[in-house]
Amino acid sequence: MKPVAAVTLQPGRESSLQRKHPWIFSGAVRKITGNPSDGDLVRILDSKGEFLATGHYYEGSIAVKILSFEDVAIDETFWEQRIRAALERRKLTGILEDAETNAFRLIHGEGDDLPGLIADIYGDVLVLQAHSIGMHKVLTVISDAARKVLNGRIATIYDKSRECLPAQYAQSVENRWLLGNALETIIREHGVQYHIDIVRGQKTGFFLDQRDNRKLLGTYSKGKTVLNTFCYSGGFSLAAARAGAARVDSVDVSAGAIQLTEKNIQLNQVPETQHKAFQQDVLTFLKNSSEQYDIVVLDPPAFAKSVSKRHNAVQGYKRLNIMGLNKVKPGGLLFTFSCSQVVDAPLFLNTVTAAAIESGRTVKILHRVSQPADHPVNIFHPEGSYLKGLVLVVD
Repeated sequence: MKPVAAVTLQPGRESSLQRKHPWIFSGAVRKITGNPSDGDLVRILDSKGEFLATGHYYEGSIAVKILSFEDVAIDETFWEQRIRAALERRKLTGILEDAETNAFRLIHGEGDDLPGLIADIYGDVLVLQAHSIGMHKVLTVISDAARKVLNGRIATIYDKSRECLPAQYAQSVENRWLLGNALETIIREHGVQYHIDIVRGQKTGFFLDQRDNRKLLGTYSKGKTVLNTFCYSGGFSLAAARAGAARVDSVDVSAGAIQLTEKNIQLNQVPETQHKAFQQDVLTFLKNSSEQYDIVVLDPPAFAKSVSKRHNAVQGYKRLNIMGLNKVKPGGLLFTFSCSQVVDAPLFLNTVTAAAIESGRTVKILHRVSQPADHPVNIFHPEGSYLKGLVLVVD
């Protein structure tokens, strides 16, 4: 794939690229030489015409996502080198040799110098998810490169991009198998088994970013009563139950989520007396239930996906955390999270602090948690640090 156009920046707007930030916003563009379509490869030039980078073009707020700050060919070798580098980073974490875990994120967008691309491994299944048109247009090439790098490890590759792409482009796109045809699989995470619905599951099929936090919950759960809200497939529920929780209640408004949770409960042979599932709106459940728990988990979906929605999101997090704090027994724990990228860690902390003040409870922070090492954050792209969490002791 060769660049089809050149994007020249306004004078002084090259500074972010000199700091290696991988995005160019439309307001920084002075002119475009050529006629690129969405997803085409373009060269980025400073106001003097000097080369700065190569990236994928898009006629939107983020005009270019940078693939390379070096003047190199974006070809099969390029993709193979980037994927191999990502795999080596995972080897550093030890996850490839972990006999108790066989699911992890292989490529995390900007964190692996591949903006717009997510790749998750579930046993012998690789799920690819393009979040940009440019990545989607070359996904077959990326799939071939991944097969070569993974060297026989993968039997199925599924392209699950349609829901993540710009709406107009997505109309002409269908999710598809690039290798094999597996509909589902079973993975291990810290010895706990989970059904993964490759085709219909949320995101790429599972929330891998909470792996370390599920394990942390397990260390506190023995003999405790645990409430897991927004449970989806029961990740936190299973972690608590397998660690010896006295009882776990799982709540989600989705019937499909509750069915998947109960399926995973059965898969791990958790006794019926140890777990109960509730298909109910979480806020309604928290309002109407009179019981308090030793541990409460609040892991909601993103409340805001744009800056314009941030204020409403903050109010939503505050209301949810007030109700969550009130469900914790004295001396118990609250695990609370936000995956909204536009709500950064200081704002999330301030929001939970405001909730604690209004609840009237005495609260201490035991842990500040985030995403695991297979979701690396490019230091030049702090926006990649999207998952924030607090573990609080509540008196």
